[in-house]
Amino acid sequence: MYRLYVFDLSYFSGKMEGYLRYKGVPFTRLEPSWGELRRVIYPNTGWMKLPVIQTPDGRWLQDSTPMIRWFEAEHPEVPVVPADPVHAFLSDLLEDYADEWLWRPALYYRWAFAKDRALYRRRFVEDFLYDFPLPNPLTGLIATIRQDWTYLRGDGITRHTRAHVESIYLDTLSRLQAILSSSPFLLGGRATVADFGFFASMFRHFSLDPTPSRLMRERAPAVYEWVARLWNADGAKLADAPLSAAPGEVPPGWGPLLEDVGNSYLPYLTANAAAWRDGGQRFDFEVGGVTYRRLPAVQYRAWCREQLQARFRSLDADTQAKLQAILEAHGAWAPLWAEGVIPSGYDVQAEVPAERRPVQLTALARLRGFLFGTGWNRGSGVRPE
Repeated sequence: MYRLYVFDLSYFSGKMEGYLRYKGVPFTRLEPSWGELRRVIYPNTGWMKLPVIQTPDGRWLQDSTPMIRWFEAEHPEVPVVPADPVHAFLSDLLEDYADEWLWRPALYYRWAFAKDRALYRRRFVEDFLYDFPLPNPLTGLIATIRQDWTYLRGDGITRHTRAHVESIYLDTLSRLQAILSSSPFLLGGRATVADFGFFASMFRHFSLDPTPSRLMRERAPAVYEWVARLWNADGAKLADAPLSAAPGEVPPGWGPLLEDVGNSYLPYLTANAAAWRDGGQRFDFEVGGVTYRRLPAVQYRAWCREQLQARFRSLDADTQAKLQAILEAHGAWAPLWAEGVIPSGYDVQAEVPAERRPVQLTALARLRGFLFGTGWNRGSGVRPE
């Protein structure tokens, strides 16, 4: 049986657990402590990140997006990738957007507000850091400072940008409410990878953390209901449920989301990839009249852009033409190809992006992991889970 290692508070742990539940893939759920993460996960994957999966034959898998692709191939029953190639590409695009672009507001709402910060300082210690070799109050303080410096101040969130960060969440709620008020899932009667992309942030962060949860209940009750529906859904029972759009058509309500992708996310991916290509560790990015300064150049997100381009190029000419027309109509075509193809170098370091292999850890690496965890751009550049 698969062994799924999760952190109950984790963005991508919730996504992966929800996906396996929907698929009906049997798994054993494990919540490692900080010490177990260092002793078990770190030596076998090279990362102090969750979720990870150990397969029945002993392999270790990491990173939710490639893991889902791997499971779709290994367990093709109850597919979450649409059969129509246009819908499949658009679903992949929205999954990527939701995974990466909602990360910043999710971390912001958890750590920038006093009530939320106090709750998760306590939960980090009680649920995960209880075997950290320092007194609990000091451990909680260290965890809070690390989150602030890494994911708030270290990710461009200041008094000048916080209103824009909040608008990303509020606008997304509005877009999803419009779809889900009349549809069980984003593409109709059954879930796709796009649903699980949004589920990552909407489940473990926005629907549970005090401040964004209140906003969701007040502004987007259909989204709040969808979170519970997807968590409880049995995909096998929905196999024949109708979709909301014919092949080749843009699903109802997806237009504003695709415009958000074109206006904000794809330009960000290009700026990040260019900074990575040029060897920069930090870069500035202007969006919506706001400038984010000293954002980290993240290799994984350069790879995300590279993968979207590669998936498009792998499609037949007719599908490419349909998608180009759709993306052009929503302002997402030119941003996808701005500056051409920028190699991330990710695949050079990992033949199978989801698979991790045991590593020999030096004393310095163990000390660094003990003090700081593992950063965004070490080794093969897996995203900050």
